[in-house]
Amino acid sequence: MAKQRRRKGRSISGIIVLDKAVGLSSNKALQEVKWLFEANKAGHTGSLDPLATGVLPLCLGEATKVSQFLLNSDKRYRARIKLGIRTDSADSEGQVIAQCDEVNVSREQVEKALQSFKGETQQIPPMHSALKVDGVPLYKLAREGKTIPREARSICVYELELTDFQGDEIELEITCTKGTYIRTIADDLGQDLGCGAHIIALRRLQAGAFTEADCVSTDALREVKEKHGMDRLDQNLIPMDRAIEDLPEVNLPSIAASQFKNGQSVLVRHLPEEGLVRLYEEEQFIGIGCIDDDGKVAPKRLILTSA
Repeated sequence: MAKQRRRKGRSISGIIVLDKAVGLSSNKALQEVKWLFEANKAGHTGSLDPLATGVLPLCLGEATKVSQFLLNSDKRYRARIKLGIRTDSADSEGQVIAQCDEVNVSREQVEKALQSFKGETQQIPPMHSALKVDGVPLYKLAREGKTIPREARSICVYELELTDFQGDEIELEITCTKGTYIRTIADDLGQDLGCGAHIIALRRLQAGAFTEADCVSTDALREVKEKHGMDRLDQNLIPMDRAIEDLPEVNLPSIAASQFKNGQSVLVRHLPEEGLVRLYEEEQFIGIGCIDDDGKVAPKRLILTSA
């Protein structure tokens, strides 16, 4: 008779905004943080390439129930781009596929070319991406030398600023919707300029409500745990409702809160006419609700407050 596997780890909930180090995969970063906190459940909110650094929100325990909102949130990046060389992955980790002997591009030419990337556009995802086709990540196919057709997707670039120009190196700051591939912007820009281009450094500055100011490194977390123990380590956890602070706040009376936690729709005063809301009982976050056709708030994500 097979032994039943014991569920390991602590029932700890909250968000760690990791300052991901260069060369580290998002999944490796997640596993390190999960191990440090001895958490029984953890998930990330959309991957960052190993080349990239910066804001990577990681959700522990019940906070995984808000991860989709962070995955869908807008992002902000700083990208360092090398002009004159095109690679198969559109970054410095790829193989060079084209090279320009001399880059003769002015700042004005770059700024003019950037105009076409602003606003709502269509973008074809790169082969070197985690996007899956028939369950297989595109980057695995790319490593096998395969290229398959990809459908263009709608994206929106809200802001695109040239922050540095050094002849054959430029720096951009980009605010965009989820699913925007900065490497594709770099590659397309290089093609438009006629010289080729690729990413040499990429840093995520913001993901939804979280910025660099919220970040902590794995080294810092490890040091806190070693010197001060688990209780001090837990102080780095950010309350999960911070991830959805843009949703209207609704406080429920105890009776309505009890009904809501039992899966029932409830009618309370001062509800928005539609959309999602974050719900509280005596200042404790208890879940996310959706306004239904009857004007009641129905449970969408219930938070186990005992976790």
